[in-house]
Parts: sequence; C-alpha cells; structure tokens
Amino acid sequence: GSVKAGKMPGEKMRQCKQEEEQQQKEEEREGLIEFYSSYQELFQFFCSNTTIHGAIRLVCSKKNKMKTAFWSVLFFLTFGLMYWQFGILYREYFSYPVNLNLNLNSDRLTFPAVTLCTLNPYRYSAIREQLDKLDQITHQTLLDLYDYNMSLPRSDWSTLSTQRRSSRSLLHHVQRHPLRRQKRDNLVNLPENSPSVDKNDWKIGFVLCNENNDCFHQAYSSGVDAVREWYSFHYINILAQVPDAKALDESDFENFIYACRFNEAMCDKANYTHFHHPLYGNCYTFNDNSSSLWTSSLPGINNGLSLVVRTEQNDFIPLLSTVTGARVMVHDQNEPAFMDDGGFNVRPGIETSISMRKEMTVRLGGSYSDCTEDGSDVPVQNLYSSRYTEQVCIRSCFQLNMVERCGCAYYFYPLPDGAEYCDYTKHTAWGYCYYKLLAEFKADVLGCFHKCRKPCKMTEYQLSAGYSRWPSAVSEDWVFYMLSQQNKYNITSKRNGVAKVNIFFEEWNYKTNGESPAFTVVTLLSQLGNQWSLWFGSSVLSVMELAELVLDFIAITFILAFRWFRSRQKLSLPGPPPNTQDNTAFQDEAPALSTPHRFTVEAVVTTLPSYNSLEPRGPSRDGEVG
Repeated sequence: GSVKAGKMPGEKMRQCKQEEEQQQKEEEREGLIEFYSSYQELFQFFCSNTTIHGAIRLVCSKKNKMKTAFWSVLFFLTFGLMYWQFGILYREYFSYPVNLNLNLNSDRLTFPAVTLCTLNPYRYSAIREQLDKLDQITHQTLLDLYDYNMSLPRSDWSTLSTQRRSSRSLLHHVQRHPLRRQKRDNLVNLPENSPSVDKNDWKIGFVLCNENNDCFHQAYSSGVDAVREWYSFHYINILAQVPDAKALDESDFENFIYACRFNEAMCDKANYTHFHHPLYGNCYTFNDNSSSLWTSSLPGINNGLSLVVRTEQNDFIPLLSTVTGARVMVHDQNEPAFMDDGGFNVRPGIETSISMRKEMTVRLGGSYSDCTEDGSDVPVQNLYSSRYTEQVCIRSCFQLNMVERCGCAYYFYPLPDGAEYCDYTKHTAWGYCYYKLLAEFKADVLGCFHKCRKPCKMTEYQLSAGYSRWPSAVSEDWVFYMLSQQNKYNITSKRNGVAKVNIFFEEWNYKTNGESPAFTVVTLLSQLGNQWSLWFGSSVLSVMELAELVLDFIAITFILAFRWFRSRQKLSLPGPPPNTQDNTAFQDEAPALSTPHRFTVEAVVTTLPSYNSLEPRGPSRDGEVG
C-alpha cells in the first residue's frame, strides 16, 4: 500500500503534463494569429515565400556559406541602389519642376492703354516766379563755370520784384547746394592752374550735406547730366512747396493732340485721362476707362489708334527736357504708366508705326514659384491706386523707406498716409538722405528687389516700330495748311512741329505662356514602380510583403524585450512562501525518495495544482492509505 501510494504522484503528474501539452496544441490550432518565436524563423519564412526575386537564394543556399554570402551582398547592394534611385526621384519631386506650355489663341482683342507725354515740363503759373528766379541762378552758375551766357525766357520783372522774399529764400537754399567742378581722383593734388589739368579732367556735381555738416559731392562724368540733375533737384523742391501741385490741371489737349482716331472713329474727352509728370510734362492716357474699353475689330494700321501730335516746344523748361518730340508707352489697364521703364520717344517730323503682339504669362504659385496672386502676401504696402505689379511694389518699397529714413516722401512717387513731400524749406537735409538711400536701393541693401515678387498672371505687349518721314517733302505744304486752318494752329517750325503715331495689333493671334507641374504624385508613383520592377521584378504586393516583414520584425522585438523584462523582474522579486500543507503531505507519503529526486519533483509540483487535488476521491483512497 505504501509503494502504490508513492507511485501515484508521478503518474498523475505525467498525466497532467500530457493534458497540458494537448491543451496547448489545441490552443495553437485554434489561434487566429500565428507568430514567430525568433528572428531566424521570421527571416526564413519570408525568404521562402516572398515574391521578391533573389530572396529565396538566401535560404536554399544556406548550406553553402560562400553562396549565402554572395547573395546576401548582392541582395542588399541591389536594395541600396534602388533606394538611391528613390532618393533622386524624391529630390526631383520636391524641387517642384514645371513644364512650359505655349498656347496660340485667336480672338478679338481688347486694345491696351496708351500713354503719351509731351516731353516738356510745364511752367505752372503758381510757380512761374520761382522757376524764373531759378533760371537766373542757373544762368549765373553756367556763366561762372563754363563762361556760357544762357538765354533766359522773357519774364514779367515787375512780378518778380514782388517776390523778393521767396527769391531770397530760393537763393539761400541753392547756395547751400551749389553746382561745382571737382578734379578727378588722380589729379586732386595738382593745382587748378597746372598745365597738366585740362577741362576734360574735371567732373561736375553738387554738394549735399546733412544736419551735422557731413557732406558729399554728387558727381557726374557729363556736365549736361550734372546740370540737369542739379536743376531737377531744385525744381522738385519748388513743386513740393505748392499745396496739391499734382492736382493742378493746366493741360491743353487740343494744343498738343492735333488729331485722334480709333478704328476710323474720332476720339473725345471720354477716351483719355490727364496727369502731369515732373519731367515728361503733360501726359494723356487713352483707353483707360474700364467701363468702355476699345476693341480691335481687325488687325492692321487702319484698325488701331492714330495720333497727330505737336512737338514744338513753347514756354517750357529747357533745362529739364533736352529732347524734342513725345514719349509714348503701351501698358495694360489698371496699371500705372512708368514712362522711365517702358516708354520710348517719338521723333518729330516722323510717322512712327508701332505694331503690337499680346503675350500673357501664367505662373504656378505655391511651392512651384514665389509669384504672388494679388500682392496681398507681399510685405510692402501698395501706394498706387492700381493692381499689383512688380514695379509698383518696388517704387512703393523705396517710398516707404524714404519716409522712414528721411522723414519725408519723394515727390515722384505717391504720398503715404501721414507723410509730406520733401522740400528743403522744411527738411534741410533730405537731399543728402535721398541720394544715400538711392545708392543703397540700387545695391539692394533695402531688400526691395527680394521682397517684391512677380505676379502670377501678367500681360505684356511686344512692340516693333517702323519709321518714315511725315509729312513728305511734296505734301508738307498742304498738310500744314490744313492743320493750321482746322483749329488755327500756328506752326513756326515745320521740321520739328508735328509727329504722327500709329499703334495697332499686328495680328489677332496672341500667345499664352503657361506652367504645369512636371512631376505629379502619379508620376512619382510610376517612377518608383519602374525602379522597383527594374531592381527586384516585383509588384505592389511585394512591397506589402516587405512592409509586413518590417512590422513583424518590430513586433518580435517588442515581444522579446517584454519577455526579457519580465524575466529580470521575476529574478529580482523574492520567492513565494511555501505551501506547508501540500509539501508536508507530499514528504510524508514519499519518504523513500532521494534528495535530488525530491528536489526535482518539488520543482515540478510547484507548477502543478495542489497535491490534494490530484488524489482520487471516495473509499478507494481510504483503503490505500490503510
């Protein structure tokens, strides 16, 4: 009875272990997720079942270490080359390249705005006395510097005598900014009467000083440019002293425009607007009214704008304008006419025929270029009452810097809110500040050329001009006679008296330059697929297999790390208290077992249920014990 009782625990333990193994197998068969127990098993399964070419070689050649090493190097080298190509594709995609699209359209075209200026600054009656005084000072200056006796326009000297106070004030400011000659840098140490110093060795300019008497010489290589710039500087100061000088309207359209017609129809006052430019005189902009724009019915010289203009100078300012004729510029509506940038001169006694071709440019914004849609994202306030253009932004940027640095605004540009135009009666050192700021502006120290971006949509007109004498020698008599009889024009100089301008579309076709993305997401995926197929001959599902391998690798890493952490945690914790009842009963029933076997059994028993639960129930148990 004691032997049988001693063998019962071992048999029951084996039976329990078999049940546990069977239960574990059933759980493995019933599991929804089959996972790997090691990295080797994961990698071997992947290489044996993947559709990526070459991966099976890493498994089937594992008995040959040389082949395994060769295919391993080749496999990972191919992977590296493929991802190097991927990097090139991604770099090209994120550089946002564009394709240029050229479209040729044909349609009736809206005629652009045309601005025509007299090229002769006008003597306003409000500043006539000061201008006459400035002419006298200039006359004396040229006499002292060049021994040149300049003829002066006839003036009402009785009126000048009543303006002595303003004349003395003007003389004082002109003397503070005198026109001087200065020896060139390589001849500074030579005396003025040295025979080595010729008249051509002098440079002329004028002196500008600030409040601290820090002065510099604004010099020019040409005496004509120096005199004109010096006279213009004082002329601007005189204009700035007159309140609302830009609003003065002393234009005489009929005295400048002899004839005007568009599409064989006469022009009237509703077809033009007037403004005065300080250097180009009275200017007239045709077809600037957005409510009734001209439309060209047909291309050609007879279906455009035709003007006969007077180019004879009379009662103007010869020291500001040194040319004869007119200045014309073609621009889009709602854009200011910057005559310095896009205009060109019309010669007197010449018929100038200007043919136009319209060209539109549409750029991609956003990541593809730094263009702006309407200028709202440009950090420069638009001072012009027009839509955004790059030149509008650049001039606004300079004017805002002028107000900030010099305390006043430059007369040629619009006036910001709360500012006033510069004149040396109120701002004694503005000239010094202006020319210093202008040098920084040209060198882009102010950053205006970087801040002002190109518009995404812009319209330009490509111009080509042809010239012919007008009127001809055989027809000039009757032409001038008819012009003089029409509105009683008195033309004293037939050769320089008139000019004719024709502006028309050369053809109805106009060109549109557009941009489109050269590398889209579809293009990128296509190129990536081509590279993947080239190096591994695989498909999208192969990519998913590779992604699955990466996820499984990460999962196994977390599982193994978790097991390692749990095992370290168990080793660091103290063991559980022994079960006195179970162990004592077991030791009493099997006293004959040796110590090593008892230790082994105890180790197994600790993982099993309690000893009492293994004993059979009922009378048989009592009989065995007895």
